[in-house]
Amino acid sequence: MNATMMYGPRDVRFEKRQDPKIAKPTDAIIRMVATCVCGSDLWPYRGISPINGPTPFGHEYCGVVEEVGKEVKNIKPGQFVVGSFATSDNTCPICRDGYQSSCVQREFMSGAQASLLRVPHADGTLVATNDLPPKELIPSLLATSDVLGTGWFAADAANVQPGRTVVVGLLAVLSAKQMGAERIIAMSRNASRQKLAREFGASDIVSERGDEGVARIKQLTKGLGADSVLECVGTQESMMQAVNSARPGGYVSYVGVPHGVELEGEHLFFSHIHLHGGPAPVRRYLPNLIKLVLDGTINPGKVFDLTLPLEQVAEGYRAMDERRAIKTLLLP
Repeated sequence: MNATMMYGPRDVRFEKRQDPKIAKPTDAIIRMVATCVCGSDLWPYRGISPINGPTPFGHEYCGVVEEVGKEVKNIKPGQFVVGSFATSDNTCPICRDGYQSSCVQREFMSGAQASLLRVPHADGTLVATNDLPPKELIPSLLATSDVLGTGWFAADAANVQPGRTVVVGLLAVLSAKQMGAERIIAMSRNASRQKLAREFGASDIVSERGDEGVARIKQLTKGLGADSVLECVGTQESMMQAVNSARPGGYVSYVGVPHGVELEGEHLFFSHIHLHGGPAPVRRYLPNLIKLVLDGTINPGKVFDLTLPLEQVAEGYRAMDERRAIKTLLLP
């Protein structure tokens, strides 16, 4: 098969690799229908997160099952499936409490920017649709596998409720809107992202960052701060802006992979906020998110503003790195 390999900063290649095989009896092999470039893929692409030699990339995926291991009971060849970036058996005590991304058997997925993919713990990781979905729904179904699922967890972890004021990132706008937030303040300096945030339901746009961003949010909330703040980036600046933008008694969720983030104990103590986050347990939400897409209730696929054939994956990375695209959809 052909697959995406990252050799180093800004060195992405699409090259011949061995087809994946069933390695354990709980595995499945799927033929990819769609994949994409994640914002978190840009950390190693930019050289901020190190990689050890050529590394397969991609962790957002949907496709059709080609083969399953002998212990897979629920997932069948021919089914269309969506999976999470973190595998799970969906039976351990952690999974049963809804934190499948910390399953005792968790593996983090990679190698999805390819034509074929091996998925461990297939029964607990994959969610199948009843039928093969129409082509026009594929982008939205792919979005549920990570970017929407992560935004949904961010909204859930920040206790977004009807009537509340919420400060969010892009896909979290859609999630907060579905959860009934009354006022949704989107943080963005990018015109394309601002436009899409409005389409998803944002009532206000704040382009300021750092202390200026906090001051603007306080201004919009009569000096109190927001009820819920969703941190989806993972930098020190974005985390401190989130903490300082929440009202006393408010909720801050953090779902961006942290890079150099440190919280000072006394400041956190006197902020009087609830703090909850981590790798999003997307598997918890997948059945409902897939249903919302199939029902036509939501259209998260709008986040993909660049579609490329998979063999042009390097251009997909470049476009996102240079902010010429919000998110790149890749079609094998």
